[in-house]
Amino acid sequence: MTTAPTNPATVDLVRAATSDPGDLAPVEALRAAGHRLADVLAVVGKTEGNGCVNDFSRTLAAARWEPVLPAETVTIFSGGTEGVLSPHVNLIVADPRDHPGHDRGLVAAVGRTRPLEPAELGREAQLTAVRDLVAALTGSLDLAPDDVALVLVKCPLLTSDRIAAARAAGGEPVTDDTYESMARSRAAAALGIALALGECTEDQAAAALADRDTTRVWSSRASASAGAELTDCHVLVLGTSAAASSPLRAVHGVMRDAIDIDSLRVLFDRVEAERGEVVQVFAKAEADPSGLVRGARHTMLTDSDLHSTRHSRAAVGGLLSALAGTTAVYVSGGAEHQGPAGGGSVTVVYRVPDA
Repeated sequence: MTTAPTNPATVDLVRAATSDPGDLAPVEALRAAGHRLADVLAVVGKTEGNGCVNDFSRTLAAARWEPVLPAETVTIFSGGTEGVLSPHVNLIVADPRDHPGHDRGLVAAVGRTRPLEPAELGREAQLTAVRDLVAALTGSLDLAPDDVALVLVKCPLLTSDRIAAARAAGGEPVTDDTYESMARSRAAAALGIALALGECTEDQAAAALADRDTTRVWSSRASASAGAELTDCHVLVLGTSAAASSPLRAVHGVMRDAIDIDSLRVLFDRVEAERGEVVQVFAKAEADPSGLVRGARHTMLTDSDLHSTRHSRAAVGGLLSALAGTTAVYVSGGAEHQGPAGGGSVTVVYRVPDA
């Protein structure tokens, strides 16, 4: 069964640099900000691995963090800090402190799906499990779907051992290509998010999952990544609630392509209009499957040395870092159903001054 939604709460976000994937120094930054480890809902990190199937930086980070965290806390580690991206963690922590004068604030809830069988990965069972959990978490926060700013999911992938286990159990995996399994898992999770938030119908989600067309159906608030370090899906829902009182807020949108600075400026202008300070940017990135960016040919999909996800993280990471004024931004590669094809979802978390 899916675990119950855990600790829906007004939250703070503490961002801290890491010196390596196993670095727990951010715990001191958390305490310096006046928070306790017991109140951490989620640890969302960027690690300096290759972001591929054998990226053990994610596994190391999870192995180091999970023993010191409450059992219900979720960990979401995304590998790949190409270009100027900096390794770091974002600690999403329940914030019971009084913040008078704020008429709304950032809230969060976390949960985990049941463990997925290898043959269920990338299929309807995964989509349904994510859909149900996202809907439950959104309901626990008393948020309307439109109030949700971001749904982060870390989902499993297929390894050679898991493929063999599926076949030994009489099942057939969705693919026998371990790297492709990452895309198939991300796609199923993203479609589950889109369905839970009312961004598509059940028939549309089922058709997109079946024909693998990522251009017609997508979520503007989904961010899914896959790793070998888990067998269930870890889910974090962030939204802005009028029932909360906090200086933290979030706005979201999409990049239409990898150089869509105009859409990003709209989001950053909204932050500036509230005299806000950017705390973090969460974005998805991918190489445009058409092989073109605004009519010009790109070579990300034909590079035999580096996978296209690594190129796209570097490109979008540079653009976002320049706008945010920091290289410690969260950019995740592989955006199947997570924003328009060739673009990606973007969420900006920001802090406004006290009244």
